[in-house]
Amino acid sequence: MTPVIPRTADTDRLTTALRRAPIVLLTGPRQAGKTTLARQFLPADHSNYFDLENAGDLARLSEPLLALNPLSGLVVIDEAQRLPDLFPALRVLADRDDNPAQFLVLGSASPDLVGLSSESLAGRVELLELSGLGVRDIGPEHLQRLWTQGSLPPAFTRDEADSSSWRENYIRTFLERDLSVLGIRVPATTMRRFWTMIAHHHGQA
Repeated sequence: MTPVIPRTADTDRLTTALRRAPIVLLTGPRQAGKTTLARQFLPADHSNYFDLENAGDLARLSEPLLALNPLSGLVVIDEAQRLPDLFPALRVLADRDDNPAQFLVLGSASPDLVGLSSESLAGRVELLELSGLGVRDIGPEHLQRLWTQGSLPPAFTRDEADSSSWRENYIRTFLERDLSVLGIRVPATTMRRFWTMIAHHHGQA
């Protein structure tokens, strides 16, 4: 299990967003810590928590409007990109007069997800993007480790060898699976060459 690093600034940003908007869309790359952050506000075993990578939760939301209408308080929906029909339902729920529920929606930072939410939920949603760890999270004494191992929590918190292996697997999965989900059809080998070229360019003094 990846150790949890307190992210006070991100927690404060999310708290402020939830105070201002009936719906908050939290996006960011896989493993950036979106789920960990959301669980600070609502535990995963709560009946208002939906993880759409879980087949049971996905089935519970097969009719989003019917499933979400009776709920009150904070409702968390993780991996929302798996259910495009969700956003029109959230618009209807956010426009209720009594407005008993507030929605925290998590998903990968895909153009389709952000575009769909902006179109369906204009005036009702606040968008937040979560990146990796920063110096304010880990302290300046760990800056070298942050530079060499990366800012995603599972890469930063492992030892050097395990971090290297994790990053290699992450990159392979991202290039071979995640990019196609985001609508990018460039072959994985071509994109990897492009990434390597960029990394060599930016890695120079």
